[in-house]
Amino acid sequence: MVANTTDGAGSADAGGPMDALRRRIEGPNTVGNSRGFWIGFTVAVASLVAYPLAVGSYQASRFSLFLVYAFLGLSLSVVWGYAGVLSFGQVVFFGIAGYTFGIVSVNFATPLGITAAFLLGVMGSALVAAVLGYFMFYGGVRDVYVTIITLVSTLVLHTFMAQTAGDEWTIGTAALGGFNGMPTIPTLALGVGGAAFTFDSVTFYYFVLALLIATYLGLRAVVNSDYGRVMVAVREDEDRTRMFGYDVKRTKLAVFTLGGALAGLSGVLYASWGNYVSPQVFELAFASLPVIWVSVGGRKTLLGAVVATVGIEFVRNSLGGEWAFIAVGSLLLVFVLGLPGGIVPWIHRAYVDARGDATASNPPEAETVEVSD
Repeated sequence: MVANTTDGAGSADAGGPMDALRRRIEGPNTVGNSRGFWIGFTVAVASLVAYPLAVGSYQASRFSLFLVYAFLGLSLSVVWGYAGVLSFGQVVFFGIAGYTFGIVSVNFATPLGITAAFLLGVMGSALVAAVLGYFMFYGGVRDVYVTIITLVSTLVLHTFMAQTAGDEWTIGTAALGGFNGMPTIPTLALGVGGAAFTFDSVTFYYFVLALLIATYLGLRAVVNSDYGRVMVAVREDEDRTRMFGYDVKRTKLAVFTLGGALAGLSGVLYASWGNYVSPQVFELAFASLPVIWVSVGGRKTLLGAVVATVGIEFVRNSLGGEWAFIAVGSLLLVFVLGLPGGIVPWIHRAYVDARGDATASNPPEAETVEVSD
């Protein structure tokens, strides 16, 4: 079976709870396993925590959208980067979750109803991913055909949702609105009755940031676990992994469902952030963005997906208009042709080479070794 090598720079020694935690979230399938990395990570988190204090609530709200998109980038990184399934359908789950959150929260605009809408949105997208994945993977669909099916699913949903403008497309008091979308989605609130908490622009920023950090660290633990090694083995050689006795179809289905849930979390947060969702979330241009984020950052790194998503969306939002898509498309071509591994693995290799650390090999994207259970 094939698995990636670790960067080896500072593996955790046996010791206290912090060392035990590091052993769970460090390993061969992630970049950044040294104390230096965690110091940098802490500084970055502290900077993000201080960001609203420095720029004010408006800029914090604007930046929180980029953090929301990071969940969508992570969803494709897990599905494509670690299980080898290139999906153009992550926005399907993103949009379904957003619409589910909107429909339920508009009809039950209480803190309990909005909390239920939040959970139903994530679970609904995971369920749709599980159903679609089941028919694909257990139906024998592989390689580029999975990409085609997920792309077609995106186009079908865009076409369908665009024609939901009539009164007959009203669910309870929630009108789907066709191209106009749903503009009256309530602000996110979690809890029951007097114990509920309603988020404003700054508290929403901190909520998304905390969720993103927890999700990133949790996914590091997953991909560095024994199950994560099976995921990587499926990516590298499905047939050989199957010969070792692993259920490749079940593994791909589980990862695809997890990716759907992450995309759904992003969609729910997006609908709550803007109090709006429309068929534009199913457009081909938007569907291509997660592929660009993950390709530029490094599809085999979770960190690359987060950094590239936030960075590219910050630049794209600042440029605005059609020029933003031209710039992003050009960026994709440059990285695919000149730096196919992504920018984060390249920076990591440059750092290791600059240190001249013989114990720190190339990151997981650069080479593989044989391992067995």
